[in-house]
Amino acid sequence: MENGWTSAGRGAAESHGQYISAIYRHMQVLISTELAPYRIGSGQYIFLMAIAYQEAVTQKALSEKLLIDKTTTAKAIAKLEAEGYVRREADPADNRYQLLYLTGSGRGVVPKVQQALDRVKNMTRKGISDEQYDEMMGLLKIVLRNLTE
Repeated sequence: MENGWTSAGRGAAESHGQYISAIYRHMQVLISTELAPYRIGSGQYIFLMAIAYQEAVTQKALSEKLLIDKTTTAKAIAKLEAEGYVRREADPADNRYQLLYLTGSGRGVVPKVQQALDRVKNMTRKGISDEQYDEMMGLLKIVLRNLTE
């Protein structure tokens, strides 16, 4: 590689984890820049989009679905709520739980957030065929499953 890590390909200093970590950090910077006008940080957009696809979801279910700890989820939801994008309502089936919904502002910002995410995703896909991308995603899912089982 030209980044100074190693050119051996499978050297002791090289790990897929370092590439995943570097990709994640670079994508978070780009996403933060794209979403700054909407006051949504790189740590909140995933929750906003998950609620958009499955409204009336609990924080616990969101944490489990996204594989993110409850504390991080609570902080992100609090930020989205403070910005006026998410609201909570008592679960009519069980008042101990609160269900999360998008507000009108939340529904309005979702397409803009999706466009921003698509722009970043398209940057990452330059020079990669659909088949290669699908294979990479499949392999990453296997790595995640190996670590979470």
